[in-house]
Amino acid sequence: MKNTIYSKRRKKVLSQMQNGVALVPSASMQMRSNDTEFPFRQESNFYYLSGFNEPDALLLLSKNKKSSKTVLFLRKRDLQAEMWVGKRLGVEDACAALGVDEAYDIETLDEKLGELLPGHLNLYLDTFSSNSYLLRAKRTAEKLSHTRNVERSPHNFIHLNTLLEKMRLHKEPYEIEQIKKALSITKQAHHAAMAAAKPGMKEYEIQALIEYIFKKHGSQHDAYGTIVAGGNNANTLHYIENSNLLNAGELMLIDAGCEWNCYASDITRTSPVSGKFSKHQQALYEGILDAQLKIIKAIKPGGSKQKLQAKSERLLTEVMRDLGILKGSMDELIEKKSFKKYYPHGIGHWMGLDVHDTCPYKDENGKDILFEEGMVLTVEPAIYLPLNDPDIPEAFRGIGIRTEDDILLTAKGHENLSHDIAKSVDEVEKICAMDYREFI
Repeated sequence: MKNTIYSKRRKKVLSQMQNGVALVPSASMQMRSNDTEFPFRQESNFYYLSGFNEPDALLLLSKNKKSSKTVLFLRKRDLQAEMWVGKRLGVEDACAALGVDEAYDIETLDEKLGELLPGHLNLYLDTFSSNSYLLRAKRTAEKLSHTRNVERSPHNFIHLNTLLEKMRLHKEPYEIEQIKKALSITKQAHHAAMAAAKPGMKEYEIQALIEYIFKKHGSQHDAYGTIVAGGNNANTLHYIENSNLLNAGELMLIDAGCEWNCYASDITRTSPVSGKFSKHQQALYEGILDAQLKIIKAIKPGGSKQKLQAKSERLLTEVMRDLGILKGSMDELIEKKSFKKYYPHGIGHWMGLDVHDTCPYKDENGKDILFEEGMVLTVEPAIYLPLNDPDIPEAFRGIGIRTEDDILLTAKGHENLSHDIAKSVDEVEKICAMDYREFI
């Protein structure tokens, strides 16, 4: 089943190529300190086309008038190395396991590139990358261009990522299944965190619980660094220190999501540390939530992220004006972008193999990409009110609230893939009153 998915994607890439060779490198192990490494996470484009989860590999797709084929370079079997760091697929089993036409030892790359590049005009690759395999391919192409009695060799470099990012914009049913699975685990983690949080706990205790649930349910990675921000820490948008106390009467913002088979989830919820929202916290929270619900309701084919952005700016400006945080007419506040001080970011982003999927927001003519069935994006309105800002009414100072869901475009509208993660005031307070062990 999986082989079929990746094979179809490779064929689609080949169908869009003009007499060339495409190169997609895997990720490599990254050093953490001295002789220890970070946990391995595959490069997304490589995984998208191969489903192969080992480092130090290169996928090659070639096409000319005569033929087309898929070639994988990977590490050979090495029993001594495998004893230390784990089993390798190996060259001999790669074709059958991954559905590629040919497989070679990555150590033979330079030699084989000399054989595979001639007869092609174009080299498709990430032109901005300094990956060593791609640099070696460029050098090989250069050498061939100066060598007599060699068939024509690639002399045009084409940015492959543009093609792949357009493909990745539309999710296949298999991809949506992976995202939904990731969200089912993320739901349990967020609910457990809401229920577990108590005054006097440290933010990192909640982080540990969230990441324990990810692992317990089989997720190998979180999709990004978990944010657990109590009180004023929520006003640091990418707060990851997670080392401070959770205090009575404050809110706790959690932005956390796990991966499943490399597919991300991305969820933010804000809940009361003491279990109940105060009057002012609830007023701000419900204003942001109402704005989010209206934004999500507007999502359908033919819309665009920029239209959602404009809608979010107006709705959140209304919330802040109604609560006395901003003063003036709506038109004046929008024209001056007064909201930017407390709502500085976009309404959301594409999501898939990357939590911030590297897919286009504009087309070749600079026009907005219009929503179509199969696209997945986040919707995350927020208001951040720093503790030391004297322009904010005192009762709201030190409050930061964001709520975020993952939305799938459907043929006639949308599906909120994270709809069952508690979000209304009543739902959140109900979860806060429960025993966290019910969600483990």
